[in-house]
Amino acid sequence: MEAKEWTVQINLAEVGDDTHARAVLTTRDGQDRLTGIGHARRNPTDPAVPEIGDELAASRALADLADKLAVVTQRDIAEIAEIAGSPVASRSW
Repeated sequence: MEAKEWTVQINLAEVGDDTHARAVLTTRDGQDRLTGIGHARRNPTDPAVPEIGDELAASRALADLADKLAVVTQRDIAEIAEIAGSPVASRSW
């Protein structure tokens, strides 16, 4: 069995009450990259707890990354099916 390693790096930046996150998935020895973006904004009535903004922005970036990875996967399945000349089965993700 071949072991593979993919890495996800999350970069966070705070500007005032806004936190921006970028999650970058690197696959195949750094050859393929996919990026997800997330944002969080503190409600002015909430206490200032930067870790919460980081967590929320990072979770949104990871969710965006997961959605983009699912789209790439669906596209790859359709391409393989087209090459093989077989219909793509309807799948629920």
